[in-house]
Amino acid sequence: MDALLQIGLLILTAKLAEGVFGRIGLGSIAAYTIAGALLGPIAGVVGPTGDIQLFLNVGIFLFFFIIGFDEIDLPGFIATIRGRYFAAATLSVAISVVISLSVTSNLLLSEPYTLGLEYNAALSIAGILSLSSLGVVAKVLADREMLKELIGLRIFTTVIIAEAFALLLVGATISGIEHEMSLGAIVTSLGKTTAFVIATWFVSAKVLPRTIEILERVLKVSELSFGLLMSGLFLVVAGAEEVELHGSLGALLYGASLAGLPNRMRRKIIPGFRSAADGLFVPLFFAAVGLRLDLSFVALPIETIAALVLIPLAGKFVGALLGTYLVRMETPFVLTTGLMAKGVAEIALLLVLLDAGVIETDVFSLLVFVMFAYILLTPPAIGFAINRAKDLQHAVPPAVVPPSFARHALEGVTAHSVMDRTRTYPDPGLSVAGFVDDWVVPPQQDYLVVEDAAPVGVVSLSRARRFAKGSRAAKPLRDVVQRRYPQAFPDEPIDDVLKRMMDHSLGVIPVMERDTNRLVGSIASHDIIDLVVLMHEIQTEVERRAAEDQ
Repeated sequence: MDALLQIGLLILTAKLAEGVFGRIGLGSIAAYTIAGALLGPIAGVVGPTGDIQLFLNVGIFLFFFIIGFDEIDLPGFIATIRGRYFAAATLSVAISVVISLSVTSNLLLSEPYTLGLEYNAALSIAGILSLSSLGVVAKVLADREMLKELIGLRIFTTVIIAEAFALLLVGATISGIEHEMSLGAIVTSLGKTTAFVIATWFVSAKVLPRTIEILERVLKVSELSFGLLMSGLFLVVAGAEEVELHGSLGALLYGASLAGLPNRMRRKIIPGFRSAADGLFVPLFFAAVGLRLDLSFVALPIETIAALVLIPLAGKFVGALLGTYLVRMETPFVLTTGLMAKGVAEIALLLVLLDAGVIETDVFSLLVFVMFAYILLTPPAIGFAINRAKDLQHAVPPAVVPPSFARHALEGVTAHSVMDRTRTYPDPGLSVAGFVDDWVVPPQQDYLVVEDAAPVGVVSLSRARRFAKGSRAAKPLRDVVQRRYPQAFPDEPIDDVLKRMMDHSLGVIPVMERDTNRLVGSIASHDIIDLVVLMHEIQTEVERRAAEDQ
């Protein structure tokens, strides 16, 4: 009964604090944590007992599921691997991690300027300190009405890559912290983990959505889809623990695997998860973070405090700036400031390390306060950087548009609004030489091949150029086209269409009429970028005319 009383007090106080502190612009996560601190360290009413640990575990699993679902865009991440944005983001994380390692380990400095942790633990904290938060960036851009602009797309894409890369690093290192293993054991563990990741992704992304559709049609049980996905979450977490992954990483993988759910299913299922998370488990979880906070970090050597606060901050900024400069990105300062954004995933990961005994309460409390400083200060910093930048719309956009960007910025936009009805297409009888000479239009890489008003396949520029110049004239396109390709329908949400294109690694997709299966147009990746630019131009013109009318 005492545990239920404590849980009730934590949730009640957390939600009330959310309303009170929200009036002064403090975010919900900070409010939940303050509520926990008020009931715990300050008033001594509630303590971090083991009786409520099960609820806290469910909270952290659900929280990481939502992060994976909302913020980890695997198709977008994979599609950008060869691009400048991928190089800039990964360089920024790598440089930041190396600099942060200087204060979490004894590799470069020594105590009292470092924590002096073992390598895996030091690398885990360095990765956490190098994370970027897509959630914070998306909210800042949306609040400033810049999410639908080209600069919003550029920041969004860079942060997607950086966050995914850093989370992969942290996940790999956390898994190895508690186990000292021989080389053979490491190879075995890596094999089990790889098999688990592949199996989870395949079942979650390919099998589960289709199974849910069939079962809902046959069984007609209320909230069946919600129950199936929630049970799947717990099964994945249990499986992750079985292969010696932390359960939170299994939840993250599960969420990322389900991020490609069709819009119709997403609208039906996800509100239930958000209600359970926002109303119960997430407030309870972050209130529990508050229970663990204290001022014991003031007893740390001043050199340790200064190093933990300043060196990772400088490393994050220097890493992001060097990453964007080295690959010659336009507006590097704006992208650097976007990469500085940090959110609540870092706090959740720190709590995982605290529970695992990797860090003590003093270091945990100090780093949580540092994360809250990031959460409060980076949004105005991003706004300032964007306002000071020039020629934002003349910068080179990403080669691809991540599906998660479309979900955030292009909600309600369908394929009908984006598709090109007037585009002409090469004939399958055209030679490869004729195609390369007459049809290639930068930056498009993939082209739909059409015969008698029906799609035949897709030809990629890279594949066409593999043939020697002397043989291109004799080789017709029908012999080089990819005949297995996705298609879209005019009434589909554009993020569903993008997801399908990226699943097949294609930059173009035919749009077919549902009833007749007649070709009515096509969508290329750059068409969506053109739409983003057009939205900005329309908004600018509306604002200009409004100013003239005043």
